[in-house]
Amino acid sequence: MKILIFYQYFGTPNGSWSTRFYEFARRWVQAGHEVTIVTAPYEKSDLKANGFISRQTIEGINLIVINTPDSNRVSILKRAFNSVLFSLTSSYFALTQKTDLVISSSGPITIGIPGLMANFFRRKPFIFEIRDLWPGGGIEMGKIKNKSLIRLAVRFEKLLYSKANLVIACSDGQKNNIQKRYPHIKCVTIPHGGDLDLFDIKKPNTEISKDTKLFTHIGSLGFIHNCKLILEAAAIIKKAGREKNIKIIFIGDGAERNELELMQQNLELNNIEFWGLLPKKELPKWVKSSTATLFTTLDNEIQNTSCPNKIFDSFAAGVPIIQTTTGWIKELIEKENCGINVSPNNPKELSEAILKITDDATLHEKLSVNAERVAKTLFNRDLLANLYLEEIKLLVK
Repeated sequence: MKILIFYQYFGTPNGSWSTRFYEFARRWVQAGHEVTIVTAPYEKSDLKANGFISRQTIEGINLIVINTPDSNRVSILKRAFNSVLFSLTSSYFALTQKTDLVISSSGPITIGIPGLMANFFRRKPFIFEIRDLWPGGGIEMGKIKNKSLIRLAVRFEKLLYSKANLVIACSDGQKNNIQKRYPHIKCVTIPHGGDLDLFDIKKPNTEISKDTKLFTHIGSLGFIHNCKLILEAAAIIKKAGREKNIKIIFIGDGAERNELELMQQNLELNNIEFWGLLPKKELPKWVKSSTATLFTTLDNEIQNTSCPNKIFDSFAAGVPIIQTTTGWIKELIEKENCGINVSPNNPKELSEAILKITDDATLHEKLSVNAERVAKTLFNRDLLANLYLEEIKLLVK
């Protein structure tokens, strides 16, 4: 089959970003299919542009790179302009590129435009993939306030769902949210997966003392990620005199990094470090060396449906997570016993979870074994790539 994908943020493990379509596409290529991805440079990916439009090949994956770079450091208006420009330029390839099927992977939601073009003008099967619930997330967090713009965005979202032959959600929480509003569409969940080959390393990390209990937060440091909660928990641990053998590192960057570093200095939290972005291929030794990884976010309906790559990489390394969401991830932790759930606005509870898993070796071992089991069964990228491919085959006749 010829598969055409529109996704604005493609990257490989050489970058510091999600590798979902890199992992899926290279497996589909190995299975004998032709995959073309229309994408753009992103601050956290390793992709570079060569002219306004360039063609590249990575491990048999055909890339069409449109030089409309994006960064979460720029204004919302600038990001919106780049997204629209990318989608309109992509529409040329939606109308001309040889393909059997098109996939548009959102966000931003404007990525649905080329998918609609291929579906309407060429009658190509259209899969709309949801990574984030937009415009719902933007509305709930106050990023979209104009009432006319909200109405337009909601109508466009409805159009995409109604015209797509299949909607793919990255979590059951997202799927339930979508089907609650649009019960007649076909929607399936294909979550992100862990990179087992990358994260299941055996060589010990000699840069970390055996006596140090390492906790890592990987990913963006923005408003929605609620990282101040981690610093507040660290302050409680310090006040209790327990910080000596506990180290917390933040691997990532974002709009609140400077504010978080200032907060760390004011609280004199000497066991916390901010490392900035690292290539994904450098993450395994730090995740594998961690007692647990930390995942915090704001407590709202949209964020509780999120499907962050970081938790799957943690599971792939056999490392449990301590997390604050109250949706499907919380249910997964409770069912599979592969981490610890804490309240989203309670730093004391987070500090207690960190100390509990630090002090109880038996608990830590049990959670670690279950995390690895979950990675190999529920979130195995080989299995998920095959599942996705089977859904594609059902649409291509």
